[in-house]
Amino acid sequence: MENIKKSFTRCKAEKRPALVTYVTAGYPTKEATIDILLGLQRGHADVIELGIPHSDPIADGVTITKASMTALSNGVTIESTLQTVKDARSRGLQIPVLLMGYYNPILSYGEDRLLDDAKEAGVDGFIIVDLPPEEAVRLRNYCTKAGLSYIPLISPATSESRMKLLCKIADSFIYVVSRMSVTGDTTGTLNADLPNLLERVHTYSGGVPAAVGFGVQSREHYLSIASIAEGVVIGSQIIRELSQAAPGKEGQAVEKYCRIITSNDDSSNNLTREVGIIETLAEAREPNGSLTQADKVVTAAETNGHTNNLVDRLEALNPDPTDSIPMRFGEYGGQYVPEALFDCLAELDKGFQSAVNDPKFWEEFRSYYPYMGRPSPLQFANRLTEHIGAGKIYLKREDLLHTGSHKINNAIGQILLARRLRKTEIIAETGAGQHGVATATVCAKFGMGCTIYMGAEDVRRQSLNVFRMKLLGAKVVAVDAGSRTLRDAVNECLRNWVTSLSTTHYIIGSAIGPHPFPTIVRTFQSVIGEETKAQMLELRGKLPDTVIACVGGGSNASGMFAPFIKDSTVKLLGVEAGGEGLDSMRHAATLSGGTKGVLHGVKTYILQNQYGQINNTHSISAGLDYPGVGPELAFWKDSNRVSYIIATNAEALKGFKMLSELEGVIPALETSHAVWGAMERAKTTSKDEDIVICLSGRGDKDVQTVADELPKFGPQIGWDLRF
Repeated sequence: MENIKKSFTRCKAEKRPALVTYVTAGYPTKEATIDILLGLQRGHADVIELGIPHSDPIADGVTITKASMTALSNGVTIESTLQTVKDARSRGLQIPVLLMGYYNPILSYGEDRLLDDAKEAGVDGFIIVDLPPEEAVRLRNYCTKAGLSYIPLISPATSESRMKLLCKIADSFIYVVSRMSVTGDTTGTLNADLPNLLERVHTYSGGVPAAVGFGVQSREHYLSIASIAEGVVIGSQIIRELSQAAPGKEGQAVEKYCRIITSNDDSSNNLTREVGIIETLAEAREPNGSLTQADKVVTAAETNGHTNNLVDRLEALNPDPTDSIPMRFGEYGGQYVPEALFDCLAELDKGFQSAVNDPKFWEEFRSYYPYMGRPSPLQFANRLTEHIGAGKIYLKREDLLHTGSHKINNAIGQILLARRLRKTEIIAETGAGQHGVATATVCAKFGMGCTIYMGAEDVRRQSLNVFRMKLLGAKVVAVDAGSRTLRDAVNECLRNWVTSLSTTHYIIGSAIGPHPFPTIVRTFQSVIGEETKAQMLELRGKLPDTVIACVGGGSNASGMFAPFIKDSTVKLLGVEAGGEGLDSMRHAATLSGGTKGVLHGVKTYILQNQYGQINNTHSISAGLDYPGVGPELAFWKDSNRVSYIIATNAEALKGFKMLSELEGVIPALETSHAVWGAMERAKTTSKDEDIVICLSGRGDKDVQTVADELPKFGPQIGWDLRF
């Protein structure tokens, strides 16, 4: 911590901003990283941010994301990153080094262990992109005791109240995000409102320096920011320089670049008009040097005593729990997102609470039941029941809804919410395409712009739904990164949302993501379980004995299970995608085979390796091919209220086959997992027991997939459709 403070103090004495540089550990190779760090030092960098690569970097643009993927393929871990710092120190690296990254790899490594090992390796502090401030206060206190610094981030979207408290957390400097974007913005311009943002930060920072990053590329940018901030952060442009450097020359390349940035020779400097505007706006203010100069270095002793008070004040920013929906379900849930999203999520939370407490909102929601096809029927599956010869099986026919699945429930609810929030554009992710189709449908109905993000692999296997979305007027963006499936579509949606918060609402399709999304989705999908309850009471005079749903992210399962949670006589069973089996590592059974972690802004069960990197998943069903699950379903698992089993690809195809042949209903492959689970459950029950399956979607979209997979699985399940 003290080294960072000394660096900023020295830069102030030299009347220049500190140059804070970012590189990804292990990029372009593990072997080159030490030379790169030493090259940055020779180029007069004052602080180094050393990025810990992560498989799902939701706040990063393409440049740093590619660097992370390369580093991971090079075998980079937190342990190897710490060794790199240690080796660099032994070779003469003296300037401060911060580790920068996402929380899940740190959580997996262990916070206490990391602080000890980082201190020993010669690390000076941390920047954690997606750690909620409430938890950041706790970690910052631990860092302070270890003599390490914790750097908070502030964005243009940060509210005044949050900014005050984030500034209180800061001990060495504050990272100010210059614009609402992901890293690597290549517009070539700086935010014209940056002077206003820096003035606010300086007002509350108590003399702690501020360093500006995001979109900074050139010496012109460096000079422009120098007039209003104590530090300048450059990252993506350095990564680009490294990508163009000859092997073995990476250290020389970054040294040369940094020397150009920090050069005192201004003879060739041609400031752009945009830079002039920034400087003019800054200088047009009434003189107030105290706002733009770090006149005091705040010591650990001065700030450490305020920690408990900060926790209380940060908690006070959250809605009154007596008036709001819960942010967590036990230990699961939360908001593990970049700072730029916090206040937008608060706006969404407030708008959602207002809506659900407004009878007129629900009146409007129900007015679209005829359009949606509600109520969906509850059908007795007599032939399937006879075939099993045990418990009675009923089908809650969500597949008969408009667009062919339960997804329309949430899509209608969220687009009505978006209108209340005065948003004009909609984005969404989709796996199997059903949520994408539902979202495109409601956007057409309500006249809103629509962009759907879909993994490139899912685009291939769900081409029919892609065409349906385009017919409905939506723009479909194929995400050709990572596993090229639903997980990557969510990553890209979150990145896009950061850049367009003022006009855009993200209609998330599953019960995943940061608060309040899991509760929003469950609330609008609960119509499934509520109707099922009423229909069973009317049809059978009692509640069902067992309710079954497939589980991917959890949208249909949460909607089906939630109304039954307090009915202890009703057994709830979720069926996950077992793929090729839990032992194969080619599955998507998060609750059955996963561990606790953070993914896409929420703490829940996830599929991850020992280093906290997200595993690739596999399922015959595109809609279940996701490495996380909704936090409420995780809570239900730990509380033993819901049981979870798996169905392999072959078993899901059995369910698909039996329902098609015996009931004349072709189910979605997602739903087929639940059908198989119901068949297995029925075999263990008496003939008087009632089992209800949430038939979440129809299988038109999956017919080609089934045809393609039958040569492999047909012989295993006795299914031969050859002519």
